[in-house]
Amino acid sequence: MAFRKIYSTSKVIFNSIQYPQQVRSLSLSVVRFEQGKAVATKVDVKPEWERALSEAEKIIGQQTSFISLRYLMNDEVTNWGEHIRRLEGSNHPMYETAKLLFQQGHANNINKTWGLVVLLVSKMAGFATPPPAADIDSKSGLLKSQKILAEAVETTCTANDIHREGILNMQHLQYAGINLPPDSDLIFGNKMAILGGDILFGHAGMQFGKLKNHKANILLCTAGRDVADSHFIGDRDIQNNPLPSDPVKKLEEQKNNPVGFDEIPTDQIDNLKPFSLRDIMGTAENEWKLRNTLTTGSLLGKSCQGALMLANHPEELQKEAYFFGKHLFLGYQASKEFDMFMTEELPPSGRFNLVSAPVLFHLEADHSLYNEIKKGSESIDNIDYEKVHEIVRNGPGLDKTKELMNKNNLIATTLLYKFPESDARRALENIVLASEH
Repeated sequence: MAFRKIYSTSKVIFNSIQYPQQVRSLSLSVVRFEQGKAVATKVDVKPEWERALSEAEKIIGQQTSFISLRYLMNDEVTNWGEHIRRLEGSNHPMYETAKLLFQQGHANNINKTWGLVVLLVSKMAGFATPPPAADIDSKSGLLKSQKILAEAVETTCTANDIHREGILNMQHLQYAGINLPPDSDLIFGNKMAILGGDILFGHAGMQFGKLKNHKANILLCTAGRDVADSHFIGDRDIQNNPLPSDPVKKLEEQKNNPVGFDEIPTDQIDNLKPFSLRDIMGTAENEWKLRNTLTTGSLLGKSCQGALMLANHPEELQKEAYFFGKHLFLGYQASKEFDMFMTEELPPSGRFNLVSAPVLFHLEADHSLYNEIKKGSESIDNIDYEKVHEIVRNGPGLDKTKELMNKNNLIATTLLYKFPESDARRALENIVLASEH
């Protein structure tokens, strides 16, 4: 599967994209042209996030989360939830993670949004050829397999969150559990996190199998591989928490091995192959994009691509759907990380993501901050988060993060104009705009 068009560079230039008249007329007020280049522009009035998603659900006819209905009534998850109650009153993160995962509303659980996005992309694209009536869901007008796919992507994201957020204080096997009784909250909570994530991963695998489409299964398996890879790339402390790469080390590598050109991202050529790490780690934007593409961007993009594959759309249009999903998530993630540094207060946990865009961009401009970061090489508990937060929020990283958000949102919006105008497309446009808040 060859992907040869280049959709993004550090200068926000989009080669090979023909901008339609709707974009040139600024119907969304997100694109303007200066000296032949497309640049992001500020929108004065943007839809609110919850309202945009509520309107989108009406278009689909799907007003509640798949997981909140199907899996909360599943015997395995019900029993798991009963055991989680034991953690109430403890400091184990699994209890709060479980509460958030099954609350109603997209603000509480962003994974509910990604399933909705897959359905909207399916609705926007329609069918390449009329499918048998028995394959169509009468309520939404979509293929039943497309609804199964949307459910599976939401389930996969939720399972990954449980494993990533719900496990505490993992140690080397030689020291794990020393001086802790087998029924301690720490050990019990970690067991529940592993079990809960595995239950949902198992259900997601069953849903992928129900698609009965070999090419779609291969595509989505590579998305699962990318999610797994996200847990192992780059520097980490002993509990596998991610740490930024050393910017000074990167400069020395570039001196010794200068690169005369920007390497084309792997997924621009063939998005079934693993992502290359060449000249990535230690370069702020490249490292951030890779980490977040692997975490969720690849899964959302490939799910959008898979939805069009199930509807027998040509490969070219499937490609546009992949990049839309990927850049939609990257724009959302950049906005979320930007907001994290807009307040003087730390999050309730007292921590934040050390490989977030503002931190990486600041390190690229001010290498001295790495002296504080590297204190976490043994454990991130040794880092003064308040100090790092204050330095970053008053540095150049926030402006660059805002540019990063605008760039990804611009790419996502532009790709939407490859599809015919419809209520579903307008709903996706509103979601892109609302993600900036």
